Amino acid sequence: MNSSTPAGVYANGNDSKKFKGDRPPCSPSRVLHLRKIPCDVTEAEVISLGLPFGKVTNLLMLKGKSQAFLEMASEEAAVTMVNYYTPVTPHLRSQPVYIQYSNHRELKTDNLPNQARAQAALQAVSAIQSGNLTLHGAPSNEVTILPGQSPVLRIIIENLFYPVTLEVLHQIFSKFGTVLKIITFTKNNQFQALLQYADPVNAHYAKMALDGQNIYNACCTLRIDFSKLTSLNVKYNNDKSRDFTRLDLPSGDGQPSLEPPMAAAFGAPGIISSPYAGAAGFAPAIGFPQATGLSVPAVPGALGPLALTSSAITGRMAIPGASGIPGNSVLLVTNLNPDLITPHGLFILFGVYGDVHRVKIMFNKKENALVQMADANQAQLAMNHLSGQRLYGKVLRATLSKHQTVQLPREGQEDQGLTKDFSNSPLHRFKKPGSKNFQNIFPPSATLHLSNIPPSVTMDDLKNLFTEAGCSVKAFKFFQKDRKMALIQLGSVEEAIQALIELHNHDLGENHHLRVSFSKSTI
Repeated sequence: MNSSTPAGVYANGNDSKKFKGDRPPCSPSRVLHLRKIPCDVTEAEVISLGLPFGKVTNLLMLKGKSQAFLEMASEEAAVTMVNYYTPVTPHLRSQPVYIQYSNHRELKTDNLPNQARAQAALQAVSAIQSGNLTLHGAPSNEVTILPGQSPVLRIIIENLFYPVTLEVLHQIFSKFGTVLKIITFTKNNQFQALLQYADPVNAHYAKMALDGQNIYNACCTLRIDFSKLTSLNVKYNNDKSRDFTRLDLPSGDGQPSLEPPMAAAFGAPGIISSPYAGAAGFAPAIGFPQATGLSVPAVPGALGPLALTSSAITGRMAIPGASGIPGNSVLLVTNLNPDLITPHGLFILFGVYGDVHRVKIMFNKKENALVQMADANQAQLAMNHLSGQRLYGKVLRATLSKHQTVQLPREGQEDQGLTKDFSNSPLHRFKKPGSKNFQNIFPPSATLHLSNIPPSVTMDDLKNLFTEAGCSVKAFKFFQKDRKMALIQLGSVEEAIQALIELHNHDLGENHHLRVSFSKSTI
């Protein structure tokens, strides 16, 4: 299982260490070894697997061996990526790809032949990233490298064995940027949609990540192209079409009337349909937070829905850790630091990914805790993002618990304040249906997004606040358009996690409490 060493790549670091139990065969490294890559896959497609988790700094393709090495900017990003893709096998060109840590600590490819394409792809991606993720929007000249140009995607859904609604599409595609408008229609007996992003960069990433993936297990396959249209004209807001920028539109009577030039622009579908075997017992592969008012019915005999995370690449997802109960909203969290962890700390951290109702730190084994989320999707989301992260010097592990609820202690029962009920807390991030917070769920990162900053608080005040909390501040930047928000970059992901626990809801005076989230951007 250990990664093979390509000629000419220097290994910086020791060989793999064998671990007992269920750990990967190699110790974590920022270099990842990818196997079973389709022979016709492009460099950009391989890089796209790493993008949601952080900056990709190098790539070596071994096409003859159907393998590749991907180097992430940090070990934390690589760990998040491996943790995410372990239960959720990623697909390239509809083929499963396998990812593990490499023995190498970094890739040195300077002297290797045929590296020009990989370097060009890396440069293109970093230009898109720096162009799009600076806080004041992408300069137009940075986006000229994009193929297709249009911010509008044409989506065809094959193997439609399960209804796909406009809300489902909005939920999935919002993970890659702000969706402005969606029109759905049936053409040539196929369910299709046109979806317009705010920026062509978002359309580019969504197409790279989602084309060929399944919305539900083994069905509802997405086929995505750039549309010839550059803008959509939506007349009605209803279940067939929606303009998210104009809530004042009438609902009309269902199907919007498409103007002839738009209808012509849809073009011929020109798709290759994949053969589909057996529709028995498939389950939704992606679940949705119930607060959006969307319920995806579970299918008997299937594993139940799975949450699509912000960085998620959909695919045939089944719930990992089948010893727990699928659809369960209680997590078992292990390997905590018993001297530093508190129920409130777990409430704040897990509250980034859902609303935490109850927390119980085990009375006899304080490195273990139970965390009860509002629903199974939120539990899955928290597990995907937090398992494998370092907290107070230890690598946290999260799995689905066998318990259905967290019991509160009986009257007079000795508890030492280890069980807490947070169901009525004012700090829940996802209480409001359709809350903007649903679109801003990101993996733990060294850069934190700060908001609700009062005008009198300066950059130095905030830097000092984080320094006093034991963090090393690497960079800081107020948002240009809105000084109530800022980004702060800390020394490591672990520091950022600890700072979020300590400083989220910190009183800054003037009746302002600081809000802290993980950011997808870097400074």
